[in-house]
Amino acid sequence: MLVTSTTLAWLVDPQFIVFVAITGLTSISVAFTGWCPVGNVLHWFGLRGLLADPARPHLYVMRTDGWYLERRIYVTVGVNITLASILSLVHSPYWLGFTGFVGIAMVWFSATGFCILANYLYWIGCEPRLVPQPPVTPVHEPTPVWPQMHT
Repeated sequence: MLVTSTTLAWLVDPQFIVFVAITGLTSISVAFTGWCPVGNVLHWFGLRGLLADPARPHLYVMRTDGWYLERRIYVTVGVNITLASILSLVHSPYWLGFTGFVGIAMVWFSATGFCILANYLYWIGCEPRLVPQPPVTPVHEPTPVWPQMHT
């Protein structure tokens, strides 16, 4: 939807960018409320989300008990594509290049599993919910000061 709407806004009518803005606002809403319209459609077809709140088994509602990495991605992407959509209408159509980049990055992630934003957020210290990293505990082995003699 993001790539298609950006392409239509660039080639046909700039007002198609409203669909990108709606996607961005929905992404922000998912991050804050946990309720995802696409996740609920998939839930209705029998697919279960890994980030689903177990207290609400009849709906797909993402857990909102902490600001884990996956939840921060929703906010960051939502804010960026919403602002770029508005800027493409009021400032310059070249902002469509940014929304297109985000859309292509999302397709790239779904195909390869590599996400630039997730790697950056992890690098600055955000912990993922899906694959949490166990704390590293250093192993200290005592080193003898004197060589041990076998008798």
